[in-house]
Amino acid sequence: MDRALASGASGTGSTPVRGMLNKGKMQKKIVSVIGGRTCTKEVEQLAHNLGKKLAKVVDILVSGGLGGTMTAVCQGFQAGGGVTIGILPSYNKKDANKYVNIALPTGLGLARNALVVKSADVVVALPGEAGTLSEIAYCLQFGIPVVSLNSWDIPGAIKVSSVDEAIKKVRELL
Repeated sequence: MDRALASGASGTGSTPVRGMLNKGKMQKKIVSVIGGRTCTKEVEQLAHNLGKKLAKVVDILVSGGLGGTMTAVCQGFQAGGGVTIGILPSYNKKDANKYVNIALPTGLGLARNALVVKSADVVVALPGEAGTLSEIAYCLQFGIPVVSLNSWDIPGAIKVSSVDEAIKKVRELL
């Protein structure tokens, strides 16, 4: 890119490129929510409520973008006015649930779990199975705070028992 253009030296002192370079200087607050591809109605409601309340605390929600917990949390986050990103295991954007605003197809299968975790400032874990467990392990390995809401009880994960307690902890960690 031409340095003059990037610095805004176009004769008018302002260019579209300069505007783009000045925007977004502050990093957006990002939370990832992890949990099962399938879930009970109770966990689905928990995820939806969590998403709705997180939208008041963070700028962007990242998930694996598929069904179950991921659909419910994305739906809640959107209802709260937030933007959702789904990091998909497949190469197909159409695999994303309908509440994903930005679908990122990776073709990585379960290895995409590392990206879901590394995208976040804080991770909230809901009930899930081995995939959720692997994401919690990534959090612990990478030093990313993980709040466990009725999920795995693992040393290093911050155990909470309610959505409000999870929100409070996310605020503290940010």
